[in-house]
Amino acid sequence: MKPLLVLDVVGLTPRLLHRMPRLAALARRGFQAELGTVLPAVTCSVQSTFLTGEPPSGHGVVGNGWYFRDIGEVLLWRQHNALVGGEKIWQTARQVRPGYTVANVCWWYAMGADVNWTVTPRPVYHADGRKEPDCYTDPPALHDALTSRLGTFPLFTYWGPGAGLASSAWIARATAQIMAEHSPDLTLAYLPHLDYDLQRHGGTSPQAQRAAEELDGVLAPLLDAAAARDATVVALSEYGITDVSQPVHVNRLLRAEGLLRVYAQAGMEYLDPWTSRAFAVADHQVAHVYVRDPADVALVAKLCAGLPGVAEVLDAEGKAAAGLDHPRSGELVLVAEAHAWFTYYYWLDEAAAPDFARLVEIHRKPGYDPAELLFDPTNPGAAKARAALALARKKLGMRYTMNVVGLDAGARAVRGSHGRLPDDPRDAPVLLCSDPSAARDRFAATEVKQLLLGLAGLATDANSAPGVAR
Repeated sequence: MKPLLVLDVVGLTPRLLHRMPRLAALARRGFQAELGTVLPAVTCSVQSTFLTGEPPSGHGVVGNGWYFRDIGEVLLWRQHNALVGGEKIWQTARQVRPGYTVANVCWWYAMGADVNWTVTPRPVYHADGRKEPDCYTDPPALHDALTSRLGTFPLFTYWGPGAGLASSAWIARATAQIMAEHSPDLTLAYLPHLDYDLQRHGGTSPQAQRAAEELDGVLAPLLDAAAARDATVVALSEYGITDVSQPVHVNRLLRAEGLLRVYAQAGMEYLDPWTSRAFAVADHQVAHVYVRDPADVALVAKLCAGLPGVAEVLDAEGKAAAGLDHPRSGELVLVAEAHAWFTYYYWLDEAAAPDFARLVEIHRKPGYDPAELLFDPTNPGAAKARAALALARKKLGMRYTMNVVGLDAGARAVRGSHGRLPDDPRDAPVLLCSDPSAARDRFAATEVKQLLLGLAGLATDANSAPGVAR
């Protein structure tokens, strides 16, 4: 049985592949196929579909986060694998071949998964508020085995204004080391580099082309390591990032209509989901709108449909058709126009925005914020100076605040997004495989699990039903 390496190359599309000759060589040895995605086309939802063969209505990961109704909190970027329903690929594989081994290097919902080796970003949160870069591993000894050779996981190049190639390079090297030292049957590796400049500058920008070239160089040694093991390699993407120019402020609309409520502390406003009649959890080009009273759904749907930048308002029937009819979903789901994306902003005056709005703070914001990738466009020099001062305080062991993110100006500066289903095949996800025996022109995201089981020689009649291509 050949080992299998699965590379999640975030943002990879046919438009970019021609700038990545080493990765494209997989298709010359094997095949290239169109890859259907799911709605929303965001990391957590699509990865969960790849690994379970289920749409979001089945595995329950309806976005990168959602409103947890049982505790009254909006939470994004949780990490525990128990949040993902359905049978994961390794669980299915072990029914056929007990002892099947798996390494997960930075795919999402890694913590608590019943795999053999886990690596995932995990900062050190000190009691005085300082945050230090690090990663979580299981088994624990894997942490020092990796960091003694590769250095500390470069967390601040994984996300934020400094996000760049170093994090993907570290992940690629860690993947190669785990493959060499432990020989997993299945290795999953997540390479995020294309997420950064494509959101900052757009999917058709020169910066996007350069990012593809950079990542191809980083992938070359990992592909060589896979070839040395005679491993089958699958490279795929969750979504393509397309050009955008319009931020859409759903929560501001709902607040202006008296449906969203806030509470104030220390002069700062905070979303109050407990008392709001309606509010949105924004996630790139998709937003879940939670409506407390069913009698308000029609009103909220009409208001949202009239908001410039909104392409679709999915009600119960629409969610079912899109594979999003799950209790975690909002009563309504909004899909943006191709040139637009949704902010989480709910304040009407920037002076009342909470302090975390100006920080890279993925766990406190009640929605996704791509402006975190940019230094405040109103004065980038001043933002960088504040960052330098904060780093100096950090090195001295002092508390610090990295307030470098712009608000409305930051949102207006974002040039790339994703989440809606692709309009142009050149901007759609793609699948490459080094084994020509499984060649097809197109796979649905729900069929990836079965494809991987087949490549591993583990397909059975019980798990061979194909998904529905989107």
